[in-house]
Amino acid sequence: MTVAVYKATQSFPKEEMFGLSSQMRRAAVSVASNIAEGRGRLSQRAFRQFLGVAQGSNCEVQTQILVAKSLNLGSSKGLAEAERLSIEVAKMLSALISSVQAKG
Repeated sequence: MTVAVYKATQSFPKEEMFGLSSQMRRAAVSVASNIAEGRGRLSQRAFRQFLGVAQGSNCEVQTQILVAKSLNLGSSKGLAEAERLSIEVAKMLSALISSVQAKG
């Protein structure tokens, strides 16, 4: 998903380099980074907390994609692919969170 977001934002106008493009990229990278950081922690509770942060960042990505679409930024095909992958990530995160919670 992160790679798709980077590709989708490459065609954004240059004036968005430090605006929406940067926000989208940071949020997308944050998803995978928080999963990795949480997994590296020593407790299931900490892992669950970082998964929640990753879930929040993924929601940010979805919102930012909607904003980009509304403003006709980038290619609609690229944004659609990033959105599709973000929805898939949301489902996987939800299942992982449920699994971690079940382990207590």
